[in-house]
Amino acid sequence: MMENGKSDNISKYTSENGGKVLLLFLLFLIALYQLITMGITGFAIVCMLPAVALYAIFAMRHKMITFWTLFVINYFVMFLNRYSYMPVPVSMPNEVLEIILLAIAIIDAKSLHLGRVANIMFFALVIWCGFCTIEVLNDTCDLGIDIASWFSGARLMAFQLMYAYLVCIIYISTPKRVTTFLRLWAALSLFAAFWAWKQQHIGFTSIEKAWLVYGARTHIVNGITRYFSIFSDAANLGCNMAASAVAFFIVSVSHKSICWKERIFFFITGLACTWTMFASGTRTAIFCFAFGVSIYVFLSKSFKIAIPVTIVFGFFMFILVFTTIGQGNSMIRRMRSAFNKEDASLGTREINQTAMKKYMQDAPWGIGISRNLGNVPANNKYRKVSVTAPDSEYVFIWVHTGIIGITTFIVTTMMMFLGACIIVFFKLKNKSLQGIGAAFCCAFAAIHLGGYGNQILMQFPNVLIFYGGLAVVYILPHIENEYDGLEKDIISKREERKRLIAEKQRASRD
Repeated sequence: MMENGKSDNISKYTSENGGKVLLLFLLFLIALYQLITMGITGFAIVCMLPAVALYAIFAMRHKMITFWTLFVINYFVMFLNRYSYMPVPVSMPNEVLEIILLAIAIIDAKSLHLGRVANIMFFALVIWCGFCTIEVLNDTCDLGIDIASWFSGARLMAFQLMYAYLVCIIYISTPKRVTTFLRLWAALSLFAAFWAWKQQHIGFTSIEKAWLVYGARTHIVNGITRYFSIFSDAANLGCNMAASAVAFFIVSVSHKSICWKERIFFFITGLACTWTMFASGTRTAIFCFAFGVSIYVFLSKSFKIAIPVTIVFGFFMFILVFTTIGQGNSMIRRMRSAFNKEDASLGTREINQTAMKKYMQDAPWGIGISRNLGNVPANNKYRKVSVTAPDSEYVFIWVHTGIIGITTFIVTTMMMFLGACIIVFFKLKNKSLQGIGAAFCCAFAAIHLGGYGNQILMQFPNVLIFYGGLAVVYILPHIENEYDGLEKDIISKREERKRLIAEKQRASRD
């Protein structure tokens, strides 16, 4: 009787839940197959599918939590990867969250202001993504069309830019979200600065030491250690911190509506980023910082701001270039070498790029986005180009997409940058919003100069922060009226607080 009862229960469960059981069984078979054929990566991806489905449901109900989760993961993904905490490809968490957010935006189109998406930056990115899509047909190396390798390269070179633009312009749609974006960016930058300080004064972890010894010998130069914090490398850290410092200094100076404590917070964050920039030993970062400041002098439209900023920055650069003050400090000594025209590393880059030019004359479309060190054979004409370190994001794009590609990239980049500058200079009337817009524009310009000197532009966390930040500039005119109301409310509350304090002081004296 008991056996019959058990049999009946099993039959009943199977009839009621047969579809779910079958689905789980099929998922297990797929995971097992992926484990055998692809290893842990494929297995982990398949096993994550139920979790992704559950998170998608959660994300539908809590859109902004999903966005801020993306922002934080984007910042820490290289740090987690160094410690082998990433069982999936590095870019996958970002892409999954971005696709979920974009899917939510399509489903909930009315409440997310999708009409604001179409602007100069969007069309510039469409052109660039379209060009990189055409590159799938590029067979300069005569090796055939490799769609899988092309897609892998195009994701990082083009599509991630569009993802970052879309999620930021759709979700950073209110004044409070813009402020939260800046605060969270500042908090993450402070953590990066802290970790660099920790590496310098407390020491590296065992994994970081192993990485320094075996994977990054360029990080100890003439006895000077270049600190990399939670970033992929010191160059990425230095350029990111330079651009971030510019943004936070501008916000602290120009954002009048926030309280003085918050302005001090942004200013201290700017100082921390500047120190970290020096700790990275990335000489290009000095020029990134200088370029960002010079752009702000123009965008500020204020002699009261432009003159003192120019004087302070000019004095700083004069000390660095024309004096030996601080030469005993290894970080300052390393940065000062950026102005040495006879520096050996600079000469090596010029030699490499001169050699590349000879090959690239016959490749106006580049060697192809799908071509890299691993899939260009030794007997191929373009093997040397594929294995030579580009040492620059712009050179990397030139090698893979040719003179046509790098021209397209520069033109589209200038389109989106100048479009944002026009908004700041002509369209925005609110001074605080002008400052926020200028901060994003100057940071974008600074990181691009860093990309010219180092291959860091498409590295994590730069795309979401700087391309996403520039996207926010395009949303500012749409929220200016709302921001004016919020600013007036903040100022009125501040004045009311002052009045109450004054009354209490008078009452205590009486």
